[in-house]
Amino acid sequence: MTDLFVISNQFSGPKPSPALRVSHWRLDADLRPYRVFDTIPEKAGQPDVIILPPALGSPITARSAVPYVARLHEKYSAGATLASVCAGAFLLAETGLLDGRPATTHWTYQEEFAARFPRVLTDIERLLVDNGPVVTAGGLMSWTDLCLRLLERLRGTEIMTQTARFLLVDPPGREQRYYHVFSPRLLHGDAAVLKVQEWLRSDHATDASVDRLAYIAGLERRTFLRRFRKAVGMTTSEYIQRYRVGKACELLQFGREGIDKIAWEIGYEDGGSFRRIFHRNVGLTPAEYRKRFGSFAQVGR
Repeated sequence: MTDLFVISNQFSGPKPSPALRVSHWRLDADLRPYRVFDTIPEKAGQPDVIILPPALGSPITARSAVPYVARLHEKYSAGATLASVCAGAFLLAETGLLDGRPATTHWTYQEEFAARFPRVLTDIERLLVDNGPVVTAGGLMSWTDLCLRLLERLRGTEIMTQTARFLLVDPPGREQRYYHVFSPRLLHGDAAVLKVQEWLRSDHATDASVDRLAYIAGLERRTFLRRFRKAVGMTTSEYIQRYRVGKACELLQFGREGIDKIAWEIGYEDGGSFRRIFHRNVGLTPAEYRKRFGSFAQVGR
């Protein structure tokens, strides 16, 4: 992040813009913030943007976040922009500043994040959610998208574009759903629903009418639909569709079969319908997905 911002200072746009200064901060033993790095250490001042970094371990706990919350509120009230990358969203959410707003984090944290912060509008399909004074970015490497967005805001589109070109990174515009692998909720504690989920996985969801699913669960149809939605957070049709698309992603990435055959294998008789559903869920066509992620990019165009 530091290199990206510092490198941007060598470029100029149509309008003059101030060079960016970057500093790294932490709390000392008395929980007071202090600088551990600064590109202009002799200069006084406070950050206009604070970025909460990702973590390779578990997300920060509510207890560990307490010393930071007051400081972040103080900076926010003074006009600073608060941003997070990946698991950094957990600390940002502890401030309450994301309540009622859409936010993203890494897609593997979706269930944990939504459970801890039910008032936040969790949207892990998006790689970057810009709410103005608070900005969240999804996966670990989405720091490039976040920093380029902030750079565009601070120094303009032309300088952002020049910096991205120099560093060989794409300007903001990617979506996390390109990379998201469907991970069904399995720790809900409803044995009947879990039985259905296991059956769908073994059967590849190719024959999944509601009546059949209710029979497998051993529940009356209406009761089954209510319990299924409560347990997994979506309807049976949404779940099956996302499961099928996830299976298709796997086949497109590692297999050699044509797209129409893949559509048939996962339960779609109409290849056109499959392509529309896939694009709606993933943001790419099956051919685009295979070209981008496939082990055999030349196959199935």
